[in-house]
Amino acid sequence: MTFENALQFDRRRLQIGIVTETWPPEINGVALTIARWVEGLRQRGHVVQLVRVRQGHGDPPEPADPLETLQLPGFRIPGYPQLQGGWPAQRALLGHWRRTRPDLIHVVTEGPLGYSALRAAHRLAIPASTSFHTNFDGYSRHYHLGWLATPIRAYLRHFHNQGIQTLVPTAELAQQLQIFGFQHTQVLARGVDTARFSPQRRDPNLRRLWGATPETLVALYVGRLAAEKNLELVIAAFQAIRRTQPDARLVLVGDGPLAAWLRASHPDFVYCGMRQGVDLATHYASADLFLFPSLTETFGNVVLEAMASGLAVAAFDYAAAHAHVIPGSSGWLAPFGNTEAFITQAAALATDVATLRRMGETARQATLQVDSERIYDRLETLFLNAITGETSCTTAT
Repeated sequence: MTFENALQFDRRRLQIGIVTETWPPEINGVALTIARWVEGLRQRGHVVQLVRVRQGHGDPPEPADPLETLQLPGFRIPGYPQLQGGWPAQRALLGHWRRTRPDLIHVVTEGPLGYSALRAAHRLAIPASTSFHTNFDGYSRHYHLGWLATPIRAYLRHFHNQGIQTLVPTAELAQQLQIFGFQHTQVLARGVDTARFSPQRRDPNLRRLWGATPETLVALYVGRLAAEKNLELVIAAFQAIRRTQPDARLVLVGDGPLAAWLRASHPDFVYCGMRQGVDLATHYASADLFLFPSLTETFGNVVLEAMASGLAVAAFDYAAAHAHVIPGSSGWLAPFGNTEAFITQAAALATDVATLRRMGETARQATLQVDSERIYDRLETLFLNAITGETSCTTAT
């Protein structure tokens, strides 16, 4: 393709088919990330043809400017009743895309619906790309199914290598996947809405509901209450914090399979359930320290949300924390998997409230440099390159 033709192609609206088995109002990092991508693409004038699982009574009402959406049947995922998987649907997808042929098909999730989408794209000779959002092979170890890690990784490698490119959130993850044989990885960083997630949303009344005074240290966890999130480490770190801060409070925002066990075992913790939007942002900003113990993330959007809300972060040195937290400046990072270091550093952060506040201010300033518009520009470029057959630098953001 000549330079002039490429420019002409770039100026027209792209027709992009996006296939996902999770979508709002489901609350998880994948659903919210893809919703932001769709919004960014549409703001640039591109047409998005969304294919997703029908959510039944949970589906939101159609907006005034509805997406072009194909809804297909799905099934509840065992252990996660709030999430669904999609059934194979190659015939339905072939018919849909023959009627309204997109320039590119992007497959978000690796379930039966996603696999059907890749097969249909190949049948119709439509370029297809994928994105890697979830370490399913890592999850297996937390459910006593470690023997499944190798076959799961083999399936994920087979799945993603059928696409022209696989979008990943960090260069670190791209390198790890390449070691395991994943081809054509492209880095697309994540952004955060710094207008929504802001220290200005700190709410003394909410803190009072938590049993916290202005001087009380509040540690916060946001995410699924599930085995793969390493919640036992949150508990251990908070117990260490309480040795020097006996009045400290631990607030858990989220829901999941471990919710009932946690409430029964630790009734003194504050359980807020699922939160979203401004309500979620208020919960972040009303805390003082963010604890993120997970070892299975591909990124961890909650780290950026906490930083944007003015919280210092205690996490392991990988994924979003590795990319954005500066140790000693906006939080502390423990070596990957070193639980003793995580506990020690979380407890140390809690002993110096003045330093904790300064770290939170630094964390907020760091997120102001994560420009969502630049990320949408990068996404647009990656999709255009996939359509035209061009290549792009793996480490660009």
